[in-house]
Amino acid sequence: MAVETELRPRGPYSLRLSGRLASDPTRVVRGGVYDATIAVDDRLERVVATQRPDGAIAVRAQSDAGVDHVRFVLGVDDDHSELLRRFAHDPLIGEATHRLRGLRPLRTATVAHSLLRAVSGQLIQARRARQIEANVIRSAARRHDRLYAAPSAQELARRSPAELTRLGLGGRRASTLVRLCRTLDLEALKRQPTEQVARRLEREPGLGPWSVGVICLQGLGRYERGLARDLGLVKLASLLLGRRAEPEETDELLAPYGEWAGLASVYMLAAFHAGYIRFADRGLER
Repeated sequence: MAVETELRPRGPYSLRLSGRLASDPTRVVRGGVYDATIAVDDRLERVVATQRPDGAIAVRAQSDAGVDHVRFVLGVDDDHSELLRRFAHDPLIGEATHRLRGLRPLRTATVAHSLLRAVSGQLIQARRARQIEANVIRSAARRHDRLYAAPSAQELARRSPAELTRLGLGGRRASTLVRLCRTLDLEALKRQPTEQVARRLEREPGLGPWSVGVICLQGLGRYERGLARDLGLVKLASLLLGRRAEPEETDELLAPYGEWAGLASVYMLAAFHAGYIRFADRGLER
C-alpha cells in the first residue's frame, strides 16, 4: 500500500544544498528531490522525497519503512541550530553557518555502505573513490529499475578480496571490508555510544580516524566524530600554518567544536572549498 506523508525538518534544512554531490548508484538527488531504492525485508521499494517551498519534505513511499528511511538518511529530525548559534562568529566555519545553514550531510542507508565508502576513499581522489564504490555496489547489491539498494554487510561479505580488487579496491582495503562485514554486526553499531564505536573501529587494521569519521557521520548519523585528517583539512591547516601540515595536526582544527566536531568538519570543508575562509592573516586565531 502506498504511503504519502509530510515531514517537518527540525531546524534549518535544505535538501537542495545537502544533496549536492550526494547521488550514487543507490539514489539520485537533484533540485531538491531525493529518489532512492531501498531494501525492505526480501523486496525492493522506491521512495521519493521532495522539499516544498515552505520547507516541508513530502514523501512518497511504498511502506512506512520508506518514511523511516527518509527520516534517517536526510537527517530531518536532527536539529543543528546549536552549531549555527554557537559558532556564528567562528573564524573557520562562521561564514558557512550563515551561507550554508541548511546543510546536513546525507547518510547511507546501511552501515555497510558507509564502511565501503570509507575504505574506497582512503588517500585517493574523490572521483576515483566514487567510481570504486559504484563498481562494488553494482557488483554486490540488488537493483530495482535504475537504482540499487544500499549494500548490506551480508552482500559484501559474499565477495572475496580478490573480486573486490578487480573492481578497483586496493588489496588491503578489500580485505578490511570483507573481514569486517563477515565478523561484525555493523547495524548493531547504531545502538552503541559514538565513542565506544569509534574506539572499537580504530582498533581494526585498515581503519584510521578518517574512515571511522565517515562511518560515524554517514553510517550512524552521529555528529560527534567527523572527517578527521581529511586531505582537504590537511590543505587548510597547511595554509593556516604557512607550512605543510601533518595529518594529525588537523585534529586541532576540530577539537574546539566538541560534540559538534563531525558536523563542523563538513562545514569547514564546505567553507574552504567555497572560499569563505580568509587567509590574509596567517596567524588566524580560534
